[in-house]
Amino acid sequence: MHSDESDPFAAHGLSRRAFLGGTLGVAAGAVLLGPAGVAAAKNRALSPLVLSSDLYASPDPQRFVFAIAKGANYASTGPATVGFAAPGESRATMQPTRLLKTGLPKGRGIYVVDTVFPVAGVYRSVVETQGKRVPFAVQVKSVAEAPRPGTAAPLAASPTPTATLGVNPICTHVPPCPLHTVSLSDVIGTGRPVAVLFATPALCQSQYCGPVLDQLLDARGPYESRVTFVHVEIYDSNKGATLSPTVEAWGLPSEPWLYTIAGDGTIVGRLDGAISTPEITGALDQLVA
Repeated sequence: MHSDESDPFAAHGLSRRAFLGGTLGVAAGAVLLGPAGVAAAKNRALSPLVLSSDLYASPDPQRFVFAIAKGANYASTGPATVGFAAPGESRATMQPTRLLKTGLPKGRGIYVVDTVFPVAGVYRSVVETQGKRVPFAVQVKSVAEAPRPGTAAPLAASPTPTATLGVNPICTHVPPCPLHTVSLSDVIGTGRPVAVLFATPALCQSQYCGPVLDQLLDARGPYESRVTFVHVEIYDSNKGATLSPTVEAWGLPSEPWLYTIAGDGTIVGRLDGAISTPEITGALDQLVA
């Protein structure tokens, strides 16, 4: 995307090679703030944490979601703008983002922007926040891995208490949540809309699964008469080594994911990475409209 605005990358004096070498790893792996974060404790630099895992080339806008870290800590606190330069381009138009906090842990808000990624490849990107301008990289795939809106939802079964599909436990929420009474294979495409959350509160690498499931449990009340809600765990055991058969069938590359599915089995919307309460209720409103 071309723009007459000043080049946000030139201010850093970064060549394309230096940019990729210095930021691609941050963009791809920064969602993991576990033991590796200890080494970053002495570093107070700002880092964008890319939470979108399945961006793909398309003329249609996609939800791009990220957080900000300061050293080893989350720091999504103030306004931010973000820009993307497609492969082969050097300029990017800066776009405002929405800082969403409702339903998420304190200090762990997310920035969301709907934008178009017209071609596949590595996008040179930059975020402006807290008086600083920080470059990072965003990988855009040629095709999506996970099911897209407008396509038919997979009809794979999901674990229930009477048919666990080898998954144990079928829910790592404490206490176990009530969204496991029916299998996806029995409810998708039967005329009633479905909302399914793929998340593992106990083993979530992004650490957003538990908060997102709690939000869905709290938000579902006004919609329960019209929507079937299902929760699917990511792994087949607490070892976290093997994906559950349902997640395998859906081809999900990360967690958590919230899908809304029309009564005829067509996917209406998908949200991934980290999700705020207004986004959940907005997706449900769209589903029942």
